Amino acid sequence: MKKNIKKKLVLAISITLVLSIILSSCGNKTNNNGSTIRIGSKDFTENLIVGELYALALESAGYQVERFPNIAGSIIHSSIVNNDIDMYPEYTGTGLLAVLKMDLMTDPDEVYTTVKEEYKKQFNISWLDYSKANDGAGLVIRTEVSQKLGIKTITDLQKHAGEIRFASQGEVDQRADGIPALEKVYGKFNWKSSKVYDNSLKYEVLRNNEADVAPAYTTEGQLVNKDEFTLLEDDKQVWPPYNLAPVIRDNVLSTDPGIAEVINKVSSVLDTDTVTALNAKVDVDKEEYEDVAKEFYDSIK
Repeated sequence: MKKNIKKKLVLAISITLVLSIILSSCGNKTNNNGSTIRIGSKDFTENLIVGELYALALESAGYQVERFPNIAGSIIHSSIVNNDIDMYPEYTGTGLLAVLKMDLMTDPDEVYTTVKEEYKKQFNISWLDYSKANDGAGLVIRTEVSQKLGIKTITDLQKHAGEIRFASQGEVDQRADGIPALEKVYGKFNWKSSKVYDNSLKYEVLRNNEADVAPAYTTEGQLVNKDEFTLLEDDKQVWPPYNLAPVIRDNVLSTDPGIAEVINKVSSVLDTDTVTALNAKVDVDKEEYEDVAKEFYDSIK
């Protein structure tokens, strides 16, 4: 009798151990020799939202994730190179100009191919698929003025510059990639007036009819208010593209190539209008970026 009890006890323990192993293998996935995937993001709304989307997607696929938000843009590249994080959302134009210090290019595919090749060669870092979302330089005009003067493009703006009050940010008048870059291609902008305002006040300045046009980034949340603000088309493509794309350490990706499929699905649904709307929920509606990312991710799962 005692032998039978002992056999049953041993069998029960064995079954428990086997089930434990099976369940653990079906649970959270890890990569990089058992470590979690460390996702960083820069210290501004859009990058925080997209970084959180990456984290949610990976967690939904069963991976363990650790978040490192609010890393300064000046050090985030060093963070991934130095193995402090594994991946983060980057911009093709930033990779080309700020990191690689290469010459200006304006074709999105060419920029992406270049940064992809050079990052792998120089840093052992991979660029996954880039999204249609382009957070680049732009000019925003009051919609009322746009409609009145028929200004839809920067070419149109240059022709009507004498009727336009420009809300400068000071440095944009001097920077090589600012007004000087535009004037090389479009011609001189002889503004009706030009005053310097703090960047954080530009939409208030436009809304209060103190100016007509201001420099902007193409996914700023306030741009959802199309009745008030119109983003002008850079029809001669002076400015480089800044398409959003995930960058990830090669050793992490080689450990589990399935990460790419998960993250590329996120990139495939991000375009400029979508990212602008997500930014607006945080910057205009004052929602928490984690809540905005969660709501959006639940809608695309």
